[in-house]
Amino acid sequence: MTEKIKRIGVLTSGGDAPGMNAVIRAVVRYARANEIEVKGIKRGYEGLLSGDIMDLTSSSVSETIQKGGTILLTARSQEMMKPEGQEKAANICHFLGFDALVVIGGDGSFNGALALSKNGVNVMCVPGTIDLDLPCTDYTIGFDTAVNTAMDAITRIRDTSSSHERCSVVEVMGRNCGYIAVWCALTGGAEEVLIPERIFSDNDVIKRIIENRARGKRHNLIIVAEGVSGTVALANKIQELTGIETRASILGYLQRGGSPTALDRIHGSMMGHKAVELIIKGEKNRAVIFKNGAYDHMDLEEALKVERPFDDRMYSAARILAI
Repeated sequence: MTEKIKRIGVLTSGGDAPGMNAVIRAVVRYARANEIEVKGIKRGYEGLLSGDIMDLTSSSVSETIQKGGTILLTARSQEMMKPEGQEKAANICHFLGFDALVVIGGDGSFNGALALSKNGVNVMCVPGTIDLDLPCTDYTIGFDTAVNTAMDAITRIRDTSSSHERCSVVEVMGRNCGYIAVWCALTGGAEEVLIPERIFSDNDVIKRIIENRARGKRHNLIIVAEGVSGTVALANKIQELTGIETRASILGYLQRGGSPTALDRIHGSMMGHKAVELIIKGEKNRAVIFKNGAYDHMDLEEALKVERPFDDRMYSAARILAI
């Protein structure tokens, strides 16, 4: 029999993502249903190091599943990047009597959790990042909401771009990963998509715009992943060399906010449930993942070593369907 779990902690770290509250809610309610005490750590690892901790009950997570952001708040901790900070954080977990710590976040958060595990803390990691940049899992919480938010903005920009016969260059988030950009290009009917994973030249983009105009297209929509950078400079160059009025729009943090979609609420709820289930079963230092249509888990250290080549199929489809 596994040892009785009495108390766990939960925190959100790094960039916020819609659906994180669904994870917190599931962790708290499934834990409380199994008579496990839950401590919420505010402001991620920074809050753990400063002792910013609160009790979480089933009632305290009521009316949260529909909210964007994270009720536990989040921050980036420079101290946690140093060995002495990691040791201090682990000692605090031991002092508080945590049988496990649930960490919700992206690769930086997972790496912080791995450091804690090396210092004797049992960690369960749940992937929460809009960027879809954790190769160990097919889905990260927040991605669907971010894409839908960006798609709605792009649709509105496309309407005015068409009315004025402009070229619109729209930058979406994703850090160094192009998945948000590709999904937005395909669903928004973009004429071109620029991502960090694929080499391109400004001249190729301009050539396509000129060819589109020759075919009768009166406006063009170019989606740029933030990891590419240079969005405003590209827009200026397009206008200078083609004479077509061109506007740059950087959507930015708009994509992180808003009520999570049904998909993010489902994944958040099921992954939070899975994390506590694994803790109760006695699993140690795992990453909760969604793989091949099922919720699963794998060793955290191995999860961070996984590499995933960029899937060209949607990228190619987006470019071909734009012609």
